[in-house]
Amino acid sequence: QVQLVESGGGLVQAGGSLRLSCAASGSIFSINFMGWYRQVPGKPRELVARITSDGSTNYADSVKGRFTISRDNAKNTVILQMNSLKPEDTAVYYCDAMVQVAALPVRYLEVWGQGTLVTVSS
Repeated sequence: QVQLVESGGGLVQAGGSLRLSCAASGSIFSINFMGWYRQVPGKPRELVARITSDGSTNYADSVKGRFTISRDNAKNTVILQMNSLKPEDTAVYYCDAMVQVAALPVRYLEVWGQGTLVTVSS
């Protein structure tokens, strides 16, 4: 069993910053990628940022230059630093990870966090 626990959401004024953290725990052999998605009511969940085990990153165009994703492989943790926040960044943010849960044979499981609400006021 693998769990992702998120923290760091909240209310902030436009132009402010928030830092989201997500920690994976449980029966983990390794973690391939970790990332953050977000969702607003009535719209599909969208990728915000993703980071692989070797540190390669990709970002949604809407957050490039404002958000930074990083990870601590030793602690199975991923961080999303969000700066210059805009009202349109308001959403529930979900942590996502592709976790190796078995070695023989190799088996991966995609795991999601419970979500944390980020609200940016204008």
